[in-house]
Amino acid sequence: MSFNINKQLNAEDQESLAAGAAEGTATTNDPVAVETPAPAVSTPAQKFEPRVETAHDDFDWSRDKRNVVAYTADEKAKYDSVYDNTFKQINDGEMIQATVESLTKTDAVVNIGFKSDGLISLNEFRDIPGGVKVGDVIEVMVVEKEDREGNLNLSRKSARITRAWERIVEVNKTGEIVTGLVTSKTKGGLIVDVFGMETFLPGSQIDVKPVTDYDQFVGKTMEFKVVKINEAIKNAVVSHKALIESDIEAQRAEIIGKLEKGQVLEGTIKNITDFGAFLDLGGLDGLLYITDISWGRINHPSEVLKMDQKLNVVVLDFDDDKKRISLGLKQLTPHPWDTLAENLKEGEIVKGKVVNIEDYGAFLEIMPGVEGLVHVSEITWANTPINAKEFFKLGDEYEAKVVTLDKETRKMSLSIKQMTEDPWSTIETKFPEQSRHMGTVKNITPYGVFVELSTGIGGMIHISDLSWLKRFNNPNEYTKVGNQIEVVILNIDKDGRKLQLGHKQIEEDPWNSLESVFAEGSVHEGTVIKKDDKGAVVQLPYGLEGYAPARHLAKEDGKTIGADETASFMVIEFDRNDKRIVLSHTRLWEREKEEEKQIEMKEKRAEAESTKKAVKNIQSKVEKATLGDLGVLAGLKAKMDSDAASGDATKTEQSDNAAEEPKAE
Repeated sequence: MSFNINKQLNAEDQESLAAGAAEGTATTNDPVAVETPAPAVSTPAQKFEPRVETAHDDFDWSRDKRNVVAYTADEKAKYDSVYDNTFKQINDGEMIQATVESLTKTDAVVNIGFKSDGLISLNEFRDIPGGVKVGDVIEVMVVEKEDREGNLNLSRKSARITRAWERIVEVNKTGEIVTGLVTSKTKGGLIVDVFGMETFLPGSQIDVKPVTDYDQFVGKTMEFKVVKINEAIKNAVVSHKALIESDIEAQRAEIIGKLEKGQVLEGTIKNITDFGAFLDLGGLDGLLYITDISWGRINHPSEVLKMDQKLNVVVLDFDDDKKRISLGLKQLTPHPWDTLAENLKEGEIVKGKVVNIEDYGAFLEIMPGVEGLVHVSEITWANTPINAKEFFKLGDEYEAKVVTLDKETRKMSLSIKQMTEDPWSTIETKFPEQSRHMGTVKNITPYGVFVELSTGIGGMIHISDLSWLKRFNNPNEYTKVGNQIEVVILNIDKDGRKLQLGHKQIEEDPWNSLESVFAEGSVHEGTVIKKDDKGAVVQLPYGLEGYAPARHLAKEDGKTIGADETASFMVIEFDRNDKRIVLSHTRLWEREKEEEKQIEMKEKRAEAESTKKAVKNIQSKVEKATLGDLGVLAGLKAKMDSDAASGDATKTEQSDNAAEEPKAE
């Protein structure tokens, strides 16, 4: 059946059908599968004629008009195997040699023998002098065989970093010295390119000496030693100082082997601190303590030393294990006490500068390395306490007298007050008792005021001698430090160097004259200035103060006098010796009530007496009465006596009426 159908198709139809099938499926590399037309279904009515041979019977029906041949599956597998074997097998992350095939404006085209070429940015070749050229063989890393766009992704930079890290790890183990280029400055140090990889050079590892200017090293090629690596982040730390120290260590061992105590060496100051200076002794460092710089006192080594200064020092001590060397500078000169002048003796006058101040006194330096102590008791002749830190200041100069001198123990005591005559030797002449003087308040304590009358002469006013009339809880309520105050010399204690002073004694004692003014029972206006549970302090005229107990502050209406309230008070006690006045407001209105009652009683008695006299007058004028009258008069008399005893004034009128009855009769 198939034969008959093919026989009926002419050559042009077959070619057209093959070409259409080829255009839909065939490619240059893949075999073409030619679709054979489905045979027509025969029916009983169809009749097949015998095949007639033509000129197109030898036509290759598997080849289309583009001359493309369709391969079978076996042929395709065979040809794929031959094609794949012409390329290298590579993996991601693999290091491989590549050849530069061509250059573009931005990239280099490299061939690694794979199906396709790769592109590498020209920025990755900036380290090559003159740039990359066609034909150069370079090492690259396969980042990705095929990215999203199907391209081969290669990197020379990644290959260089990987090889550099492998090299850095190796030299870190072996301790090999490497060469690197300082590319830039960063916080705390420098960035160094070693084998094409950036490493960190801390500022402390640049040199054995402190470095402050990092810019001077940028662009320089130096030797380094890899001292630390971090495998996790692929970071390395290098050191140039380690190379210098290795050379210095050999010199140090040689120097220490020759060191002896007392040996004099030449050194250069490399660092100055608060506690001393470090000297470079030619590969070995030594410490010159501040106390070993000068025999005199210095506050900071920079006062006498400078950076990079060369000087001779003596070896005081050294430790082989810790490699510490203690140096001294002042030991090269004799001790000042040993060269002290022979004519310096006790009683001599010297001049010195204050170099140290303590609570107990101050030290005066009369020459470098020679000091004397001025004790607080030798500052002034006054007996009042003195604070040395308030009296002296560092750097001030004073003249003083040498009190004691001991060259063996190298101690000297000085006195400033002995530069002047002792004022207490003529105290009775200058400040006799009961004399008045002006003084300056120097100090105030809870119990009194210290007053200076002249240099070295002073005394105390007791708090009770400040005022005749007022009592103070603290003297600072009356005066302040620095104020001028007039005093009276009450007593002189020459041996104890003390003066007893008084201020209230300038005026006469007012209590002698006030006794008559504030006599007991007298009434005065007063204001409550202070009040508590026990009573109140009352301000009286003439500046006096009195005290009213709490029970004597009650008013007539039952209330109590409050603070700052003015009222009348009665003096119930006046003590001139104790300077005390006791007051009462309650006693005042109680006395008024008593007086009113007494007046009322007195008036009643006067009325009763008047009534008695009137009755007697009446009785003397009337005639003798009858017995009946006498009985009436007797009853009237008894009633009048009863009224007089009770003090009832109304009974007088009744008596008058009774007396008139006999007269009327």
